[in-house]
Amino acid sequence: MKGFLEKLPKVELHLHIEGSLEPELMFELAARNGINLPYKNVEEIRSAYSFNNLQSFLDIYYQGAGVLQKEQDFYDLTWAYLSRISKDNVRHTEIFFDPQTHTERGIAFETVYKGISRALKDGEKQLGISSLLIMCFLRHLSAESAMRTLDDAYEFRDGICAVGLDSSEVGNPPEKFQEVFQKAIEQGYKTVAHAGEEGPPEYIRQALDLLKVQRIDHGVRCLEDKALIERLVKEKIPLTVCPLSNVKLKVFETMSENNLIQLLDAGLKVTLNSDDPAYFGGYMNDNFLAVQEALGLSKEQWIQITENSIEATFLPAEKKAELSKELRNYQ
Repeated sequence: MKGFLEKLPKVELHLHIEGSLEPELMFELAARNGINLPYKNVEEIRSAYSFNNLQSFLDIYYQGAGVLQKEQDFYDLTWAYLSRISKDNVRHTEIFFDPQTHTERGIAFETVYKGISRALKDGEKQLGISSLLIMCFLRHLSAESAMRTLDDAYEFRDGICAVGLDSSEVGNPPEKFQEVFQKAIEQGYKTVAHAGEEGPPEYIRQALDLLKVQRIDHGVRCLEDKALIERLVKEKIPLTVCPLSNVKLKVFETMSENNLIQLLDAGLKVTLNSDDPAYFGGYMNDNFLAVQEALGLSKEQWIQITENSIEATFLPAEKKAELSKELRNYQ
């Protein structure tokens, strides 16, 4: 099964590009930009990657992002991620970026966008990995800040597929961002949102009803609400589940406690993703293999998960068909 999973053509739908910042690159960029890190070496950074909850992770996540200063830094970050996932046979990726993490410290939106998008274009040409870009709003910041970010993005909207919602979930319900999501929809963006990770099932319902999202990021707490499960199944709403992330952030104490099989058995459109791989212990193959070791899925279940991911992309129908054909040929 290990060889089958490693070579399986994959699609990733839940990846924070800032969360792919490996310690080695963090040190390299800090030196390049004259930034002093509170760590002496790579090992100290890795030992700091010990989290009790989402907020303790976010604290170090935002600190690490501070080394990203110039367009080339964002290019190098994105290129490193693409180079890494090519080894896991990822064929398509839909990448989150958090412009407010950078604009709040004086980095121009254009700097962030151009560095990332240039790398994505090179990734398709040189690595054969197609991609789409999703701009996320930070839910711990104000709705007004999110609206300013949407305005900043307007001239670059042709290169941004969707808007999303991430960061501290508890205490920041989706309803806080209803107005900005409505404006984004009017501008032609697709919509996704983190909900039901640490927050309650009600946040999933709000994301659907108020933000009109087409995918739920995480969503694992939906099993607490039978009516919500039935709705998600009926409306075929994809869940972008991130197994190693869930364990690292103590959503589940161990991988064997992960509710992935229950989600599948309920008929939910489950996909598997890495979230913040530099911080959470692994990229796509690492997540797939960790799940397999703990839960022992069948090949048929893995094919279904991968097909779910293809169907859940924001790609045009013809590109989805190409990916599905590759998957069928692999079987």
